Amino acid sequence: MMESVLSYVVWSPHPAVFSGFERLRWYSLLFALGFIISQQIMIYIYRKEGHDEKLVDRLTIYMVLATIFGARLGHVLFYEPEKYLSNPIDILKVWEGGLASHGAAIGILFALWLYARKTPGQSYLWVVDRIVIVVAMTGAMIRVGNLMNSEIGGKATGNDSGFVFARDAEEILETLRLPLLDVSAYKPQDRSDELNGSGIVPVNFDLKVSKGGFDEQELGEAIARDVKYALTRFKSSQKYLAEDVGSPLDYSIADRGDHFLVTVRTFGVTKYPTQIYESLSYFVIFLALYLGWRKYTHKIPEGLYLGVFLVTVFGMRFLWEFMKEVQVDFEEDLTFNMGQALSIPLVLAGIALILYAWKKGSPAQGKTSSHS
Repeated sequence: MMESVLSYVVWSPHPAVFSGFERLRWYSLLFALGFIISQQIMIYIYRKEGHDEKLVDRLTIYMVLATIFGARLGHVLFYEPEKYLSNPIDILKVWEGGLASHGAAIGILFALWLYARKTPGQSYLWVVDRIVIVVAMTGAMIRVGNLMNSEIGGKATGNDSGFVFARDAEEILETLRLPLLDVSAYKPQDRSDELNGSGIVPVNFDLKVSKGGFDEQELGEAIARDVKYALTRFKSSQKYLAEDVGSPLDYSIADRGDHFLVTVRTFGVTKYPTQIYESLSYFVIFLALYLGWRKYTHKIPEGLYLGVFLVTVFGMRFLWEFMKEVQVDFEEDLTFNMGQALSIPLVLAGIALILYAWKKGSPAQGKTSSHS
């Protein structure tokens, strides 16, 4: 039984890095760190291959703008065109979320074409083959940011292993008309006898409530009514929790002197942490590409790395999508969701590039044959 107790995680980190400073969020921090680290790696690559490392600053500007605008427009056009085209000003509200990696990929490929046109001595494919190394690493960090935001998670596992994403429920509870001092979700260690292997697992919420004008009876009535509503009537609560609508709320109130501690005993639904799966996949791809570049720096056929990147990154994306929950309503009746449909042509393009690079051979081979 102890194995089952330890097999799921109640996941509810605050998306802000520092409490009380809401503007700095894990997603934004990891997104920015991805570009900062990428820039340093690209400086090393340029230096080792004899290119002017000052060009990396210009390259970084192209990459940042292409990623943000491409990802945003990709989300608008691929996922919610009616919403945004009817309110075009909302397209600019990037901070509200809504970025698509496929749009970012297209934006980056176009921006690098513009960059290469104005950069003598660097062919388009040479630049892209180096950029995809760091794009894979940045993609891994962005998926960690998604995890910290408790977004883009997986489907229900159907067993007692997985993540219960409780952050949305915490935020809903924080909006209740109660003098709340704190709300926290956690996995109770004393409810192991309630595990049955179904993926519906025990979750507790602790609500720290200021006494204010409440007495214990009035607080109990408010908790039984309002918390029950919050845990059963909201869409996100229905997605991540499994509170029985028809039964009374299971809770207790403890008087802690200057405040009441309300413990609500409910249930959550275990989900696949697909953000972790994707992040690890992209990081492994980054390592493979980087180590391959270190060993075969001047022998990589142009287009090979771009092809490998497209096949591996979007091939893995296609596979992981089978485990993800539906992101937008129109995907529910589709055989392949939008992420998978957009991945297919990119994988096919990657295969074509690999064949092209294989046929062309390495730059060293081309130079040898020209002198023979």
